[in-house]
Amino acid sequence: MNLNRRSFLLSAAAATGLAAIGRPAFAAIEPKFAKLLDDIAMQNLKDSPEGFSYLGLDTGANAWARAQLGDRSAAARAKTIADIPRFQNMLASIDRASLAGHDKLIYDSVAYELASGAAGSRFAYGGIGTFGGGNPYVISQQDGAYQGIPEFLDSVHRVENKADAEAYLSRLAALATALDQETEQAKHDAGLGVIAPDFVLDTTLEGLRGLRATPAKQARMVTSLVRRTDTKIPGDWAPRATKIVETMVYPALDRQIVAMAALRAKATHDAGAWKLPDGDAYYRWLLQYSTSTDLSPEAVHQMGLDQGRDLDARMDAVLKSQGMTQGTVGERMSALSRDPKQLFANTDAGKIEAVAYVKTKMNELRAMLPLVSRMKMKADVTVKRVPVDIEAGAALGYMNFASLDGSRPAIYYINLKDTGNWPKFTIPSLSAHEGLPGHTWQGAYVAEHRDDVPLIASLMGFNAYTEGWALYSEQLVDELGFYKEDPFGQLGMYQALRFRASRLVTDTGLHAKKWSREQAIDYLTSSTGRARAACTSEVDRYCASPGQACGYKVGHTQIVTLRDKAKAALGTRFDVRDFNDAVIQAGAVPLAVLATAIDDYVAKAKVA
Repeated sequence: MNLNRRSFLLSAAAATGLAAIGRPAFAAIEPKFAKLLDDIAMQNLKDSPEGFSYLGLDTGANAWARAQLGDRSAAARAKTIADIPRFQNMLASIDRASLAGHDKLIYDSVAYELASGAAGSRFAYGGIGTFGGGNPYVISQQDGAYQGIPEFLDSVHRVENKADAEAYLSRLAALATALDQETEQAKHDAGLGVIAPDFVLDTTLEGLRGLRATPAKQARMVTSLVRRTDTKIPGDWAPRATKIVETMVYPALDRQIVAMAALRAKATHDAGAWKLPDGDAYYRWLLQYSTSTDLSPEAVHQMGLDQGRDLDARMDAVLKSQGMTQGTVGERMSALSRDPKQLFANTDAGKIEAVAYVKTKMNELRAMLPLVSRMKMKADVTVKRVPVDIEAGAALGYMNFASLDGSRPAIYYINLKDTGNWPKFTIPSLSAHEGLPGHTWQGAYVAEHRDDVPLIASLMGFNAYTEGWALYSEQLVDELGFYKEDPFGQLGMYQALRFRASRLVTDTGLHAKKWSREQAIDYLTSSTGRARAACTSEVDRYCASPGQACGYKVGHTQIVTLRDKAKAALGTRFDVRDFNDAVIQAGAVPLAVLATAIDDYVAKAKVA
């Protein structure tokens, strides 16, 4: 995931940094445990200034963070690795047996994350987080300061007064340092034999050169500040920002382009993590982290094949009901994806129409929320196109969660570089996933129930939980009648599930079975019927983020399994709204811990 999806561990006990902004303590957390969690959280956030801004906590005692970017140097990476055993020792000072209820879930989740981080510290390359997870290439079509920071400055960094504008300029200047630090790590990793595939570097260089080719005064890094200060905040913002870009950021970009071009000359076409130093072990680590299970690559691969066959049968039935009987399921879905009636024009006007259609579907989904949950939340969300300057390498759709202070709504991004990647029938399921009741609803619970929920519920990065819920949301709205009058929308939902099942096969094929990029694209295209361009973008994403794409279907499968178990146990007492709320209220947890949370929900429901 991008920087906006990185995990930050935080408890809401009354630490000085959070007390300064008036955040209440969570009485449900045992005080000593809460204090320890908060200590760990604040230490991590001090190394991640962008984290304070993403969370909306860059005020009061934490206002210093607004003018800084995180350190991306080799020394910072070493510190991250050194912090892991120190935090494990801090956690061990708490007697787990003394904890009760949700506190035990938090403890187990933190322990799991730290153990995952410790397991990854053996690898001397790529990105790594204190709480696990990483990426093999610090600069790729979807990773790196060049890709994330301009969007961060535009969408996350607040500009409400002169101090904010000055902080913006400081961060803009810091971008040059961040670029150089990442360039140095990419060179270091290349010395270990870690070089991204040639096709990944081609797209990366396209993005870098496209960013660099924009005249400084027209760059989004400049125009964003100018637009938001305009007549409201007097100052010479445009010339100062332009000078920083011209004299600092662009020279650093030039150095990065030269370095990436040099690596491109050495790159091979080998796509998978198996080619990396200790690559098989590296992939198993990322797969474990992304799924929060111990499933082997072979087991994940087989899960995808088995579930794919079941979904093909469901899609076949709907296709036949619409008179589409000739060819394989993949061929018929491919034909539907090319049907002019399903396509938005690949023009500026067509892209505006696509965004408007997304908003229409979001309104329909919002109306269904009383059937999904007993909780009443605003769950504000804004729909945006992926910015043009990063859309070549960005994911096809993703979410920026809302800030925790309520100052910034969630942002649901759709990549419209090629509108053919998003036929109309695919938009409803995408909107359920990224919007409601998917990621937006997840984030809204934490942001709108700050007195009841430890921030840890959303700030630890359990991919299988987070993406599993969003994929489950796609299925849930179908069960609640969203597609009752929309058979093609239901096909889009089935295709989305099929796509995630195919990901299990494709990701493990690339990284464990030594599939080529072309073999992976062929499989993903033929099995899902999605546009070849979309499948190419997806496969390239899996190459840059091994294992991450597997969390969706593994998490979804576990949530559905737990729901079936709860139904069987509760009989007539079962209400899907209560189950859904129990999943959300558990917070971001590993799948095994989620199972414990659902067992607790069932036990309470039996005696209610």
